Amino acid sequence: MEFTPSKLNTFLLFKLPSAYISGVRVKQITTEKCIVSVKHRWINQNPFNSMYFAVQAMAAELTTGALVMYHIKNSGKKISMLVANNKGNFSKKAKGRITFTCTEGHLIADAIAQTIATGEGQTFWMKSIGVDESGDQVSEMDFEWSVRVK
Repeated sequence: MEFTPSKLNTFLLFKLPSAYISGVRVKQITTEKCIVSVKHRWINQNPFNSMYFAVQAMAAELTTGALVMYHIKNSGKKISMLVANNKGNFSKKAKGRITFTCTEGHLIADAIAQTIATGEGQTFWMKSIGVDESGDQVSEMDFEWSVRVK
């Protein structure tokens, strides 16, 4: 699969339909950065009239996971990936359009090279920051990824 926002959004529709239905969309992906946005709507709200935390987690995880998938494809090897752990901090009600950004693509190449060289699984943490339309941070999510040569 080619890694463009359009192809990733089609992937969401078929492989992660709950994220697609909730409005999660990839906006940009490079080797270093992935940007995903989601708009607060009726389908993804909580009882407190803001975006449900799980929708924020889906969007945040996608910023990190898409980067991992991108680097695995570029390695040319069969490598499995799995979220081993996650942490989240919510600092403000998520209303309007929330944009999640991960800029830690550089962490992945080292882990993939290490797992290819040793055959042992490698883990690393990646951070995704969610900001609202006024630029205020609403959430910060950390995901521990595990990669291993198949």
